[in-house]
Amino acid sequence: MHSNEFRRSGHLLVEWIADYLDHSDRYPVLSRVQPGAITAALPDAAPEDPESFEAIMADFERVLVPGLTHWNHPGFMAYFAITGSPPGVLADFLSAALNQQAMLWRTSPAATELEAVTLGWLRQLIGLPGTFEGVIYDTASIATLHALVAAREAAVEEVRRKGLAGRTGVPALRVYCSDQTHSSIDKAVITIGLGHESLRKIPSDDRYQMRADALAAAIREDRAAGVQPLAVVATVGTTSTTSIDPVPAIAELCARERLWLHVDAAYGGVAAMLPSHAHVLAGVDRADSVVVNPHKWLFTPFDLSAFYCRRMDVVRAAFALTPEYLRSAEAPGVRNLMDTGVPLGRRFRSLKLWMILRAYGARALRARLA
Repeated sequence: MHSNEFRRSGHLLVEWIADYLDHSDRYPVLSRVQPGAITAALPDAAPEDPESFEAIMADFERVLVPGLTHWNHPGFMAYFAITGSPPGVLADFLSAALNQQAMLWRTSPAATELEAVTLGWLRQLIGLPGTFEGVIYDTASIATLHALVAAREAAVEEVRRKGLAGRTGVPALRVYCSDQTHSSIDKAVITIGLGHESLRKIPSDDRYQMRADALAAAIREDRAAGVQPLAVVATVGTTSTTSIDPVPAIAELCARERLWLHVDAAYGGVAAMLPSHAHVLAGVDRADSVVVNPHKWLFTPFDLSAFYCRRMDVVRAAFALTPEYLRSAEAPGVRNLMDTGVPLGRRFRSLKLWMILRAYGARALRARLA
């Protein structure tokens, strides 16, 4: 595509997006197409010859738009509110153009350092102490998966090298959460080899909060049975009811029992930006890790999940791996984002959160949240 054609097509696309954001309520919230209709309306194979941007956009409007669920619609009441914003849309556009690959500091110093700066801003806004280091993942499900891998790394000797299967001297492991917890916890324990039976769901009270007394009893019972407690996942803002677990009491118990505490604050954590709601993160300063999702409450287009950890060295111990083709000689203290998790490829996600925080400012964001 020639640069002149890019400019012309880009202007057309921005006009379409601006009109869509202004008038998202003109569409039905839910798609009314039947299963298979979109597939049937599209060719079976890719075209051999180029097609114009106008033709592509025509099919986008004719075939794909009727098949969209419009999360931007003011009548969309499912799951969580859409929190996209024009600065975030523009930042994603810019990020795609720059096409940064932030696996090493060297492969994108700006993306690497902006991620640390922006997460530092967010950490201060929600009241977490400076002992928490941050990293961006795509979703809270992946953040929680990494938290539980870190918990396993901290609790099981040589688990990175030897794994779990067939080992003598490694008892059955247990992770605890409430019966209201997100299904990503189930998927995480399955994925990291603990087995679904290793997840013990603690009953909640009449406010749908985890019962700390029941958690303590479960830990005692498991230890007596030779099962090794590994981690507790507490929730600040459950998906079904937005309930908040008693994190201070759970944190005290985890400190006493030497268990990793991960707080899933993906839904409710950003509310702590408001002085009136700072209490939602009470006790989280004692957690080992916590996740909040700007793409739920902070006007950030999907996806951007902020993971904070007081023990990021354990995360790095679990995941850091440097093959020959990724070796680089940098100054002491330089950190490579590839060492903080499974993905090697890392998009320039921090750019949109940085632009949103600057375009609106903390005062206006608090006012809108309030």
